[in-house]
Amino acid sequence: MSVESAAAAVSSLLPADVLAAYQFSPDASVRLFGNGHINRTYLIENSTQKLILQQINTQIFPSPQQLVDNALRIEQHLEQKQAQGQYPLQILRQQPRQDGGYLSGEQADLRALAFIDGGRSIEVVDTAEQAFAAALTFGQFAAALADFPADELHTVIPDFHNLAFRFRQLDEAASQNKAGRLSGCQDLLNYCLSQRTLVAELEAVCAELPRRVCHNDTKINNMLYSDAEGRGIAAIDLDTCMPGYWLFDFGDMVRTCCSPEPEDSLNPAAVRIRPEIFTALAQGYLQGLAGIITPAERQSLWLGAKVMCLMIGIRFLADHLNGDCYFAVHRPNHNLQRAENQLRLYLDLLAQQAQLQPLLK
Repeated sequence: MSVESAAAAVSSLLPADVLAAYQFSPDASVRLFGNGHINRTYLIENSTQKLILQQINTQIFPSPQQLVDNALRIEQHLEQKQAQGQYPLQILRQQPRQDGGYLSGEQADLRALAFIDGGRSIEVVDTAEQAFAAALTFGQFAAALADFPADELHTVIPDFHNLAFRFRQLDEAASQNKAGRLSGCQDLLNYCLSQRTLVAELEAVCAELPRRVCHNDTKINNMLYSDAEGRGIAAIDLDTCMPGYWLFDFGDMVRTCCSPEPEDSLNPAAVRIRPEIFTALAQGYLQGLAGIITPAERQSLWLGAKVMCLMIGIRFLADHLNGDCYFAVHRPNHNLQRAENQLRLYLDLLAQQAQLQPLLK
């Protein structure tokens, strides 16, 4: 298929009335953009403008309007902070239709975002400087929202970072064995289940922490990085912004930044925690939250690193057992490989605890 016919095939997925709603003609360039697991994202452009159009996965987010409402409230709060000189990053903005609405398409599951120029997403961290930039970016994002009443946001995915709930999902997936895959991952399952004691520890710690606005998906590719400036310029993909605890955001950075391999690497022996990257993450995040993070929150960050590696591993494993119903897969055993990689990170964190945990104190 030629480049032109490929573009035409993608364009046919976006009706002309949807393009017109955002002032694009039917012959605008449309291409798939990014590599997210959940939503399908397009870049639309003509000679004068670019726009991100995202088709929201309503199986995961049954109320697209709640996503838009949350994003608009966060956008407005960050604009106020920026006007006060308290937010140095670019703001991800919802783009309304010509008539002022924010959702389009027959299923009202399409929404537009202004394109942020001058940055790129990173899939695998190459340097400690990139890790520091990501952590500082997400720290600055969290700090700017520290005085936002978190419970006024919609909880768009209940129990998203509920470890007890994720263990129950794993129990159910293993007992039902819908895809007949249990025999191929029994050892991995047994190890995950042996770590259930983390549930009580996490619940006890969170009971003593303030609820915050959390990004809840602080993967390295949800920061836009400027090579020219050597820093992060924006936190993006705000779909999972909900009330929560900063330990989860720090933990997600650790699990996505510290390995020299991608999340779904086929070279599991190389999957490990790089101490220099962990150090940079700790320094960047704590700098971004300086003067705001409480001693209890700071102490909880190590637990967050452990919990997120384990929890995402559990989620990948449960999805593998269920027949790959949640995360997009592109090869056989894709979710199993992801799960194995997460558990390798978890084990390496435990092995390096004496060296790494003091960095957070």
